[in-house]
Amino acid sequence: MLHKFLLSVLAVLFGCATSLPAANIWNLKSGSPGLKSAGHLAFGPDGILFVGDTKSAAIFAIATGDTEGNAQQAAVNVKNVDKAIATALGIEAANVEVIDLAANPMSGNVYATVQQGDQPTLVRIDVAGNVAQVPLDEVEFSKVVLPNAPEDRVVGEGPRARNRRAESITDLAFVQGKVIVAGLSTGDSPSTVREIVFPFAEADTGTRLEIYHGNHGRYEDTAAIRALVPFNIGGEPSLLAGFVCTPLVKFPISELSKEKIQGTTVAELGNRNQPLDMIVYQKGGKDFLLMANSARGVMKISTENLADAKGITAPVGGTAGQPYETIEGLKGVVQLDRLNDTHAVILVKTDDGAQHLQTVELP
Repeated sequence: MLHKFLLSVLAVLFGCATSLPAANIWNLKSGSPGLKSAGHLAFGPDGILFVGDTKSAAIFAIATGDTEGNAQQAAVNVKNVDKAIATALGIEAANVEVIDLAANPMSGNVYATVQQGDQPTLVRIDVAGNVAQVPLDEVEFSKVVLPNAPEDRVVGEGPRARNRRAESITDLAFVQGKVIVAGLSTGDSPSTVREIVFPFAEADTGTRLEIYHGNHGRYEDTAAIRALVPFNIGGEPSLLAGFVCTPLVKFPISELSKEKIQGTTVAELGNRNQPLDMIVYQKGGKDFLLMANSARGVMKISTENLADAKGITAPVGGTAGQPYETIEGLKGVVQLDRLNDTHAVILVKTDDGAQHLQTVELP
């Protein structure tokens, strides 16, 4: 594992054992993070959870201390998890809005961000199905602020009016000792990806993105990535990113040091749709991408021949590029994360509004 390699290097450099507290190794401090909002999540080394705070335009690294367990044998299943969360927080179930979830690869426990009005909250659902609020008043943490996030105010008029600060962080991932952050920034080409080295120092202004959107028939650099996942394509560390309406685009991670790059659109998965979450996994010796969508169900997308994909550069009326199948047995999935090598954890919202947390075999 990459994080074990990093720990061993740090141990040699500082003449210490890897049994040192995570706070010492990763330059964390004790106190209250002071989250103003809690959105996208990603796990890093030693049970450290990265939390995106769009209101503050910042990424927080929080030491959960959750480093023991067996994720390979974990199964987390909670029927009516919205009611269980409400009970744990002492609020009405109708006020529970799960923003994101992430499975801890060390323990198998699942963490979720919940927004209660203006109050951001982090909860943990353990492998036994117990739900508890994660205290944030005295934890080990660090923080990095995005330097060029959109202003925290509504801009535009009519149906186009929106607060772009809410899109300053649209997804997170941790890979190769860095936090990858997608979202919008200021400027004429606001679609941005940032690489932030961990332990945190400071964030730069990021790399501006341009993609060809086949359903729109044009190049675009204004729409933020909605879901991303790191993936090795033909031996090259890359990002696969899903955009609204629904181009799937690859970006070499090596190019994220540039001011602006143009991605390769490897699939068009249909219009009037937004990707919600996605993971990569292996089954039968082949790699697949699993994507949950707002209007087109859960797609199992082939990654074969991605390295040789020339890209879509002409208008597309429907779907094109990488082949996929819709998993009919997975309906109403609004969040998902890989739990282990063979299973994923999903949040399902039914037609009557109930929410269920389930562990399912990777298709």
